[in-house]
Amino acid sequence: MNILVLCTGNSARSILLEAILNTEGAGRVTAYSAGSQPSGKVHPYSLKLLASRGYDTSMARSKSWDEFAAADAPMMDAVITVCASAAGETCPIWPGAPVRAHWGVDDPAAAIEADWPQAFEDAYRLLHLRAQAFLEALAADPSSTDLKAALDAVGTLS
Repeated sequence: MNILVLCTGNSARSILLEAILNTEGAGRVTAYSAGSQPSGKVHPYSLKLLASRGYDTSMARSKSWDEFAAADAPMMDAVITVCASAAGETCPIWPGAPVRAHWGVDDPAAAIEADWPQAFEDAYRLLHLRAQAFLEALAADPSSTDLKAALDAVGTLS
């Protein structure tokens, strides 16, 4: 299952969830991330937090969602927005018409630098909780799991 995680800047929340899903999904899902207006760089605290928890950050990069609307892009099964801005934007037409869901999380990068440790920890905790719940729903009986219902239910966890 391919999942695209979207956020406006693709520097923090979407990067965190991409890493979590790819690691915790253990081959059951392949996650990608992108932004509508990518910042061009991954937030340094995103990389620091992920590295401190043993995640591989070597592939983390801020990129445009246009990469995933191209004809040669991987076919997505689901698109998850993690910020309200991206959720409200008109997205490209994704090949394969994937299921869409919104898992809103406050932007840790918007916090003042002194508050980054707690802000990033809070975002990570919520994204990790949701990713684990989603992966558990898939593992229970993937053939009968209603993908849209599972994604929407997980998006309400806090």
